[in-house]
Amino acid sequence: ILMVDEKGKNMKCLTFFLMLPETVKNRSKKSSKKGNSSSSSSSKLPPVCYEIITLKTKKKKKMAADLFPRKKSANTNTTAVQQYHQQNLNNNNTIPAPNWQGLYPTIRERNAVMFNNDLMADVHFVVGPPGGTQRLPGHKYVLAVGSSVFHAMFYGELAEDKDEIRIPDVEPAAFLAMLKYIYCDEIDLAADTVLATLYAAKKYIVPHLARACVNFLETSLSAKNACVLLSQSCLFEEPDLTQRCWEVIDAQAELALKSEGFCDIDFQTLESILRRETLNAKEIVVFEAALNWAEVECQRQELTVTIENKRKVLGKALYLIRIPTMALDDFANGAAQSGILTLNETNDIFLWYTAAKKPELQFVSKPRKGLVPQRCHRFQSCAYRSNQWRYRGRCDSIQFAVDKRVFIAGFGLYGSSCGSAEYSAKIELKRQGVILGQNLSKYFSDGSSNTFPVWFEYPVQIEPDTFYTASVILDGNELSYFGQEGMTEVQCGKVTVQFQCSSDSTNGTGVQGGQIPELIFYA
Repeated sequence: ILMVDEKGKNMKCLTFFLMLPETVKNRSKKSSKKGNSSSSSSSKLPPVCYEIITLKTKKKKKMAADLFPRKKSANTNTTAVQQYHQQNLNNNNTIPAPNWQGLYPTIRERNAVMFNNDLMADVHFVVGPPGGTQRLPGHKYVLAVGSSVFHAMFYGELAEDKDEIRIPDVEPAAFLAMLKYIYCDEIDLAADTVLATLYAAKKYIVPHLARACVNFLETSLSAKNACVLLSQSCLFEEPDLTQRCWEVIDAQAELALKSEGFCDIDFQTLESILRRETLNAKEIVVFEAALNWAEVECQRQELTVTIENKRKVLGKALYLIRIPTMALDDFANGAAQSGILTLNETNDIFLWYTAAKKPELQFVSKPRKGLVPQRCHRFQSCAYRSNQWRYRGRCDSIQFAVDKRVFIAGFGLYGSSCGSAEYSAKIELKRQGVILGQNLSKYFSDGSSNTFPVWFEYPVQIEPDTFYTASVILDGNELSYFGQEGMTEVQCGKVTVQFQCSSDSTNGTGVQGGQIPELIFYA
């Protein structure tokens, strides 16, 4: 008998001869035939031990997860676990091997084997809309432990004893993702199913999974999907996600309005965007986006795409577009010739631009406030010398990182130290060598030590805790001002910006001195 302690270490090794009762009887009979008394033979037989003694230690008992952590599992067991998980995910339900429980040291892993498994299933779900359903097995006890809705469904006062439950409003992939969380304590989200998974988590009150879905959406938020996520966040009553969506839409309004996702929003979300005071976009872009939405909405309502029907689906939302605030050229060449306006509306707006006595308009005539850009200045002083700062097609570059999501709109650059001059500037923003934004433009410097803004075509979204590279190649007057006494960290409002030298810089710019004194951003 090998006696071990709780850690599996050998304590003592004892050897016994153990005889079963039947063996004792047989030996007794043989002994009596040979003339030996039964009493004397029985007294010489070894005793039968039925008691199992457990050695105790002074240390606190540990759970199976402590004794057998997942990272120390044998390769064969790990492979078996992965195979079962893959089979269950694919709904390839096979009966586990005999003594499959021995492969999994923790209750969590043993529960995970039951995920999407017909073994011991006492309920089935038919999930998905008609024509796209999938039949999934479930175990009432596990589901009730993971969701109060399932608990009420199976064990509540009004519980119904049904073997099959139909769920037409949830996608099968989303329902499987929720089941995987309940059974396996694992969160497996994908960009194309995360919204449907959030819906399932909200419906069945699985708050931690819902929070994980919201976090996933926030990290993947961009101008391409911000409008759709805004619509969904209002539907799911997620104010934090709603606020993040507005931040992206405000700062990158033109990109958001031109995205395909904008045409997929509902009418209520359209109105809220058109009303937005801080929308950072030209009004002609807002007008064109509204017409694109109207065209898709006609198709959704199975209406012929005509000017009349476009105006019909827009309704009063048309007057939320601030057409009188457009540049005259944009109105004359765009809105006035679109056909969406009546003749009287077109005439009145032309009079609004030109007449001293302006007519009353149904359209909002006050320009949007937009966003006020912030400037992060990284130098404490600037200077100029007769032999600096020269530009001969070489790159000035600096790396930076922020602690909150911001949107870089452009850079502030120094100008000539020898009177007024014009510069051609190629600005660029990269992350790990990938170009996120670039622009070629000109700016005029007046000979002062002020900084002069150079803008990207669209603001570039910057994620926190990641270093980005800001670069500029200047062509113009060779001598200019340059910064000195640079700071490695700058607090700008609620945003902290860190700077470090860039290997792309070939013209002398670094943390302590050089060009690119300012980052211009929205936050």
